[in-house]
Amino acid sequence: MVDPSVTRLVGVYDADGGLLGEAAYVWGKVRGTRHCALCDITHGRVRRKPEWDRMVADLGVPVDLLHLDEMPPDVREVVAACGAPAVLARTDDGLRPLVVGAELDALGGSVARLGDMLRARLAEDPA
Repeated sequence: MVDPSVTRLVGVYDADGGLLGEAAYVWGKVRGTRHCALCDITHGRVRRKPEWDRMVADLGVPVDLLHLDEMPPDVREVVAACGAPAVLARTDDGLRPLVVGAELDALGGSVARLGDMLRARLAEDPA
């Protein structure tokens, strides 16, 4: 059962969006100087993974994906504390980190493993 106080999830990539941001990320990834574990989970070589879309549809809570240059102030504040990439839980009381960078790295790009982790964390009592 999903924690009813969670209204949305917000995934934040450790990369800027837009054509230039995406190109800079790809170039850095090729050179071995950039890495985003959330990107590895949500995207294949060229586009979003179909299994990501299926997992989100089955999750029971909407998921927004943002780049660093797309964050509203409340997301920016939480990411400043927990770092990016991250998946945050949005409630009526604000945002809280649900899965952070090292945990995302440990998933090895697996959509299924992130889905399992999200379902487990959403079932926990946040208090």
